[in-house]
Amino acid sequence: MALIGFSLHSQFLCSKPRTSKPRRIGPSSPSGSAVVKMAVATPTTFGFKNLIETFTVDVQRAEGRPLNVPLIAPFTIASSRLERVENVAIRIELKNGCVGWGEGPILPFVTAENQATAMAKAAEVCEVLRRRPAMTLGMLLGEIGEALPGHEFASVRAGVEMALIDAVANSMGIPLWRLFGGVSNAITTDITIPIVSPADAAELATKYRKQGFKTLKLKVGKNLNADIEVLQAIRVAHPDCLFILDANEGYTPKEAIEVLEKLHGKEMGVTPVLFEQPVHRDDWEGLGHVSKVARDKYGVSVAADESCRSLVDVKKIVEGNLANVINIKLAKVGVLGALEIIDAARAAGLDLMIGGMVETRLAMGFAGHLAAGLGCFKFIDLDTPLLLSEDPVQEGYDEIKLWLLPQLQNSEQQQILLVPLSCQLCFLFLIRL
Repeated sequence: MALIGFSLHSQFLCSKPRTSKPRRIGPSSPSGSAVVKMAVATPTTFGFKNLIETFTVDVQRAEGRPLNVPLIAPFTIASSRLERVENVAIRIELKNGCVGWGEGPILPFVTAENQATAMAKAAEVCEVLRRRPAMTLGMLLGEIGEALPGHEFASVRAGVEMALIDAVANSMGIPLWRLFGGVSNAITTDITIPIVSPADAAELATKYRKQGFKTLKLKVGKNLNADIEVLQAIRVAHPDCLFILDANEGYTPKEAIEVLEKLHGKEMGVTPVLFEQPVHRDDWEGLGHVSKVARDKYGVSVAADESCRSLVDVKKIVEGNLANVINIKLAKVGVLGALEIIDAARAAGLDLMIGGMVETRLAMGFAGHLAAGLGCFKFIDLDTPLLLSEDPVQEGYDEIKLWLLPQLQNSEQQQILLVPLSCQLCFLFLIRL
């Protein structure tokens, strides 16, 4: 797996506007070597829930921009196929000069918005923000929620909320992971293999094994027999990996259970650590049935993703014991909605997963800070920036630096990609060579 860490250093309080803007930049090159030690975070929190009631926000500028980035390869799941990222970046500048960035991802048949609709709604809400007088962060977030209600505009709402919260964190000179609880400054992510041929899947699995990823998330759900062939090929290429299966609503309940039976058989002897959204999001009975069989017969947890798009859905899942895990995606419910669902799921004793659509490091960085700060996620799936062929952001991000660590257990070397985020801090992808 890749370890994503956050530097403990914060920027100074803003005193003048930043001029950063998204653009494509070229690949980086090695810049030196050093022994780097992971810092241990002190569990300090500035209390986000208190902050929204007390911190006054005065927006100077706000705008949405197209965020188009090519993928290394097409990204195919059971419900859609993505050739390139066509998201929306949100930039908010406060009157104190501090800037925040957010991102609204667009994934066909998953998010309700397309890019044109998202750009139009972003323009509307940015105009509202520019016209509003100074008010508390909570009041302004409430107005954003009213302007972009429900699942229909959740992706844009998430992007605007990210940008506003990021700007506030910059104003205070504190990292977002501290703002959200300060539990940790590091998280560990899986990496995803989309629906591809067995040969291509084996090639990707070999690549990710060499890079040090221990958990592979496999997209399945279009064809049961083809899925089994892919799983067999991956098992040969990366025999020690852990599996997460993600059907993206693609299976019937019968097919979902059949996949588990075949994996559990003597020929493969594989038990996934998680089975994500095995059936259609509205098939509540099927979800509950698959969850019961998976848990009782195979010891596999089932996660609700597409089936969980609101607090009402969470309550339904809890009351019916329909899933063991809730997958939190900011683009499904927004930042505030995610925090509400996290609280409800934890209170009910459910495990949590955090993931994304197909986002750049703007949205994935924010989600990473949230996950590290709260420290309550059992499964972390924040890998999509690694699937992009270009880095679309400058400033906020410095040029990637490669650090080699020669003094490690069993003399293994590791490679750390140091990627400062727009939200003040740094990603560290810790990869075994």
